[in-house]
Amino acid sequence: MTAPSTAPAPSSRGGRWIEHWDPENEAFWNETGEKTARRNLLFSVLSEHIGFSIWTMWSVLVLFMGPEYGLTPADKFLLTSMVTLVGAVVRIPYTFAVALFGGRNWTIISAGLLLVPTAAAFAVMKPGTSFSTFLLVGLLAGIGGGNFASSMTNINAFFPLRKKGWALGLNAGGGNIGVPVIQLVALAIIGASGGPRVLLGIYIPLIVVAAVLAALFMDNLASVKNDTGAAKDAAKDAHTWIMAFLYVGTFGSFIGYSFAFGQVLTNQFGRTPLQAAYLTFIGPLLGSLIRPVGGRLADRYGGAKITLWNYVGMAAATAVLIGASVQKSLPLFVSVFVVLFVLSGLGNGSTYKMIPGIFQAKAVAEGLEGEEAAAYGRRLSGASMGLIGAVGALGGVGINMAFRQSFLSYGSGTGAFVAFLAFYGACFVVTWAVYLRRPAGQVHANTAPSETKPQLSYAEV
Repeated sequence: MTAPSTAPAPSSRGGRWIEHWDPENEAFWNETGEKTARRNLLFSVLSEHIGFSIWTMWSVLVLFMGPEYGLTPADKFLLTSMVTLVGAVVRIPYTFAVALFGGRNWTIISAGLLLVPTAAAFAVMKPGTSFSTFLLVGLLAGIGGGNFASSMTNINAFFPLRKKGWALGLNAGGGNIGVPVIQLVALAIIGASGGPRVLLGIYIPLIVVAAVLAALFMDNLASVKNDTGAAKDAAKDAHTWIMAFLYVGTFGSFIGYSFAFGQVLTNQFGRTPLQAAYLTFIGPLLGSLIRPVGGRLADRYGGAKITLWNYVGMAAATAVLIGASVQKSLPLFVSVFVVLFVLSGLGNGSTYKMIPGIFQAKAVAEGLEGEEAAAYGRRLSGASMGLIGAVGALGGVGINMAFRQSFLSYGSGTGAFVAFLAFYGACFVVTWAVYLRRPAGQVHANTAPSETKPQLSYAEV
């Protein structure tokens, strides 16, 4: 008798749809699943990478905007805050777009949409343009932030639980690296005395390339469907909002600092745009590169443990930053800020690994086993990722608004760093209290563990 094929089954719908997908089946995964998943991961990373670059392009465009543009430091912080806000909000509909259109199809669409803010910025980027026009065009760039949510939801469905920490970390890290890349390109342009339109002109063809490659090499999974019940269940689950809070501390820090770092250097330390550009890319680059390491460490030691100690490091680095800011020590300030970027990237990987682990653990605690438990975990973790990603990105808005208020009130970013230190302390307490202190078997704070159900330890997520 011939053994049944474990190859992905093509769909009668065409358009690169895969009907059967079972990554938890080791035979399926080893034969063809892993190859297909890795191919989709590669081109997902490329599209998400360009999306991050377009989302954060205003972090470097404001460096080009000298006195002739008539914008104050507060105007620039407000502009970058609003761009971050839109990027956070659109993550929710982008999460559900994957099931509605298909992962490949939505990657093509979302990549193509990036042409709108890029072309609009190219048209208005000149002295004499009103602040309200810059603000409106900046809001359009926020759609680049949505690419992260759809990409993560799509890739989450391709990989088995045992590989999710690495895969999601690599996917997110490859996307995050779009931040330092656009800053490096801007550095080269500023150094060559080029203008902002040169930067925008470089990215327009790259967007087209990303969309074409997604069309040629990615796949849609028919098994990924929008489940409004899952979305409601995820929204009702306390762990969705707890993880969103923790993600504010990691990804919110990463994206917020990415937008603000150059402005802090120019406004507080008197660096020129070129001098600031020489420094701003280092932190986002290292923070992006280390994100998969955070996922890998979480796979091995548990996401909660890595996240807990990561917050200790972030709090310590912030305390040193306060001292460097008060003493106006640029070398110490830049060095420790880079360390803070690295820790935010590490924490991004560990927190995102926790999400599927938490819901998988809950499934086991409910008595589910095998594929049934895996399906439960995928269902709720996929639905929760959009909400968690959106709320986490709002941390970037808070950081830029905190810097804006600190500069208005004190003329420096010191006041903002004090607030960040307190927040990281709160994140440490929440991580410990919910995921490391809680007795095994206690799924909900108000629910007694059943004697007939397996025991649950969040320390392993």
